[in-house]
Amino acid sequence: MSESTGSAYTLLMRGHAFLDEKRHHQAVVVLERARTLEPRKASIREALARAYYAVQRFDEARAEFEAALDIDPTNDYAHFGLALCLERCGRIDAARGHLKLACVMRPEDENYQRALERIAPAS
Repeated sequence: MSESTGSAYTLLMRGHAFLDEKRHHQAVVVLERARTLEPRKASIREALARAYYAVQRFDEARAEFEAALDIDPTNDYAHFGLALCLERCGRIDAARGHLKLACVMRPEDENYQRALERIAPAS
């Protein structure tokens, strides 16, 4: 691997920095390279999904969140992100299921709770 390419970890860290800076398109570029190097790393797949979601590439974001969950089914954020993608395409029941899982896994997360309340209001 050339020094300019960097390790998957280095690319992941650069991708996270770009996400933090709201430079989502740049994050996509480096995170796609990281995924090529380490396709079985859930952390890379989740970060790439976040970047895709931010640039409104929702089908690709959904696929990456699903890949992250295939690798690590206990990834609460991947359940949350997948739910948001499913909600966008009108699959509310499936979205609700993933949000419920995320809420059970991390009950203190207010973002998860608010999202669930939004799509599954109390009757």
